[in-house]
Amino acid sequence: MLTDAPTGERLDPGWQAESDAWILNELATLGVTATGPVETVRVRAWSVIRRVGTTAGRVWFKANVPTNGFEAAVVGALAGWAPDHVVAPLAVDRTRGWLLSPDGGPTLREAMADPPDPARWAELLRAYAELQRLTAPHADGLIGLGLPDLRPERLPAALADLLADPTVTLDPDRRAALVQLSGRYERWCAELAADGLPASLQHDDLHDGNVFVGAGTGADARLRFFDWGDACLAHPFSSLLVALNVAAYQFGFSPGGPELARLRDAYLEPWTDQRGRADLVRSVRLALRVGKVGRALTWQRALRGATAPEWERALGGPAPLSAEHADAVGGWLGELTEPDLS
Repeated sequence: MLTDAPTGERLDPGWQAESDAWILNELATLGVTATGPVETVRVRAWSVIRRVGTTAGRVWFKANVPTNGFEAAVVGALAGWAPDHVVAPLAVDRTRGWLLSPDGGPTLREAMADPPDPARWAELLRAYAELQRLTAPHADGLIGLGLPDLRPERLPAALADLLADPTVTLDPDRRAALVQLSGRYERWCAELAADGLPASLQHDDLHDGNVFVGAGTGADARLRFFDWGDACLAHPFSSLLVALNVAAYQFGFSPGGPELARLRDAYLEPWTDQRGRADLVRSVRLALRVGKVGRALTWQRALRGATAPEWERALGGPAPLSAEHADAVGGWLGELTEPDLS
């Protein structure tokens, strides 16, 4: 359930009418009738969220920037590969990257008592690891759907490109430090790529606000993950970069402290048949470092999409970008010179 306040109708009228028509046509195909107008709930630089009340309950529409348009196809595929871990879409338009979904109920963040519960976070991480195990055999299929390929062996060249890009905001001293670090980064990537764990779906924005808890009991209350616009194919443990950062902020946990280690270990439980604990922990540490470049690339991809002419036409003007957005790519690169979380 999205709880942001409505942003108002700022979309191009032609694009809005086109998405209205698609939504209503897809609902009619399913034998569902709208009970009110389609509302625009959120306009971000990289996505538009709309919703409509229907005879089958509330329905959600999402459109992504062209560079993240793979999300619709990926969610459609996940509904077949891991149906217990996602909300199956009602309709998908792969060409336009449009996604129509039923209401998933409250998010875990909404459902948790105040203060939030670390035990529910551990549950989230275990369930997410199970999803990654299910999707790992479909790596080629995910790439075929347009999912970006950010496996470790591809990242040293990506880092070099980012450091050579004058549009990436970095102060000269930080850029020089990162250039000096490049050789070590390449060795981290090589070691991580050789650890024997399969590349898999990597959410890249994993936290308690991007998982539904459902409104029922038993299987109906299973955690289901959504918002895959930042996703990529990568070393699976890279997903912990955002997850542990958010958990540390939310709970006030110290980097390297026992509380974060317990969350890390909850995530690792479903992987213990693959490697010994010490090897798994070593891979987590490498993935947290390596994944910082992947996160920078995710931001770069989203921001490029946000300034694409066809996206700005859909929005009826320039995408709403802030100074914080502009600094995100360099900010994540700069994290390479900072201490690790774990």
